[in-house]
Amino acid sequence: MKLYPALLSILIAVQVVGASDQPNILWIVTDDQRYDSIRAFNQMLTGEEMSPLGYVESPQVDKLAAAGTTFINAYCQAMGCAPSRASMHYGRYPFRSGIYEFEYHNTTAPHREPSIPEHLAELGYHTVQIGKLGFRLRQEQPGGWMKAFNPYAQSISFRELAAEGLVDWGRVWINELDGVKLDEPLSNLRFFVLPDGEIKYFSLEVEELFPDRKGDTVFLNEEFDLLRHHNARKPPAKDKGMILSGVSPQPAGKTRDAYYNVSLSELLANENQTFKMGELEFDGVDPSKPLFVHLGYDFPHTPVLPPADYRERFQRYTYELPELTEEELETMPEQLKRATSFGASDHYTDEEKQKMIQDYFAFCAYGDALVGQAAKDFVEYSNRHGQPWMIVYVCGDHGWKLNEHGSVSKFTPWNIDQQNPIIVVSSDRAAFPAGKVVRDFTEFVDIAPTILAAAGADLGDPKFDYLDGFDMARIASGEQPSRDYVTGESHAVTGPRAFIRMKDFVFSMQTRPDKSHGGNMDWGLTAAYEDVDPALYHMPSDPGEVNNLAFNPEYRDVANAMREKLGNIVLGDNRVEVNWGPKADGVEIFRSNFAPDAHDGQLEL
Repeated sequence: MKLYPALLSILIAVQVVGASDQPNILWIVTDDQRYDSIRAFNQMLTGEEMSPLGYVESPQVDKLAAAGTTFINAYCQAMGCAPSRASMHYGRYPFRSGIYEFEYHNTTAPHREPSIPEHLAELGYHTVQIGKLGFRLRQEQPGGWMKAFNPYAQSISFRELAAEGLVDWGRVWINELDGVKLDEPLSNLRFFVLPDGEIKYFSLEVEELFPDRKGDTVFLNEEFDLLRHHNARKPPAKDKGMILSGVSPQPAGKTRDAYYNVSLSELLANENQTFKMGELEFDGVDPSKPLFVHLGYDFPHTPVLPPADYRERFQRYTYELPELTEEELETMPEQLKRATSFGASDHYTDEEKQKMIQDYFAFCAYGDALVGQAAKDFVEYSNRHGQPWMIVYVCGDHGWKLNEHGSVSKFTPWNIDQQNPIIVVSSDRAAFPAGKVVRDFTEFVDIAPTILAAAGADLGDPKFDYLDGFDMARIASGEQPSRDYVTGESHAVTGPRAFIRMKDFVFSMQTRPDKSHGGNMDWGLTAAYEDVDPALYHMPSDPGEVNNLAFNPEYRDVANAMREKLGNIVLGDNRVEVNWGPKADGVEIFRSNFAPDAHDGQLEL
């Protein structure tokens, strides 16, 4: 895998073509990536290149940071893939869109607004999605049934590439195998593609149905040294459980994420003609139109499978192992205890924890090389046509714990799950200066207005009034007043819980008594303090967020002020709750607006 050492010079050497020209835009989002996997971010935050856990490497993203503007204190709005990606695509908070977890939503809801690619299509862009999207949108069809709707004009998805075997692993639905028609289809089968192209499944059910495949599951677990997540009271299952550590069955360049890069390269190389990925045929780029590409990588999401050469190299390093203490558990809120139990990991041996961390950071390093390749190809295409360009790189749709708080998971409002820096590199150096670090709070809802403004949208038009975020070019220049806090709400795994984070304090609480929608929508403000399961952490003295101060009398005034502000924002400032239906086939909407304009970005303690 080439590391493209010339990337920085390519990025810096480009000249602005014209301020009125619409730039080609590459929007990169990685999956479950911690901010401390990037050396440049660690340097900005702590003055040290390495993670507090140990060795990391990220030469390509470091070069993007040197060539562009880094928004180091950027935060996601929800700590789960689908709601986080919805907030990015819509530029709306979960409590404004009604998308709180992994529910499918539809285009017919009256409060629904267009997503980024839909707006860009109106602005003349050719929109392309490659890799993971995670935007669970459906559209009503004649007859009233709902069909998955991709708002991009062109899609090259992981499912399509997996069906062609252009992956190292995947999941598939089958009704026929080895030439035998099955009585009942098998769904969600995880498989590996071996170096010789053979496909083997992780399925004891398949092994029962097909005796020739007996032992495949054991072979895969042993051959690729897989460490699965399991409950402390039970041994790991042979064919189930998150793969927290292992080695890819394919070499670098032939993994799932690598084929996303190949797809992008082929798209850009085949101008005004078709190209093939396996037997699939796609249209190449039309240089007469501005181009918008959303490139969604899967790394370092589970299964954590770095290629062998990366894995071997990172096994040389020994990492600090976070520990869960009785003191932390004593004050940990019940919702967060439940969330950490979802990915509980403190029962693993130190050797197993080392492998988890080594392989996670090895996977991030491999992904870094892919990011560099994609950026290089995109900029070279734009330069070849004398077109302006912009790259928006988002380090994770949220973060990931590596035994912090005793868990390997996401979903919680602790900083390691929330902070996801953003880099914007642009041929417009005035808008996004090289090497600039912006320390003002930034949120994922800022991504949509940033991309739309760069593409030529007039954000002053009333049709954009629904946007909750700001153009990051204005944040970088100081034209946009800085926020005192960031906020959001997530329901996945924890149950309904919202957070408000300031420079020195972060407060979170249960917002609703359960996941049912409508009725008693001010519950988070009117319920007893103990019932909202509060958490308050003081970041300067407790950066690891292990000592919950919510019930400490010395901090009760701070907690009350933050609870009131948070509750008024997420519960009372144009809140929306939606019963989307099991297939997004219905829309029942509940609204709450008892504290209009509470979300003003200002809070003094």
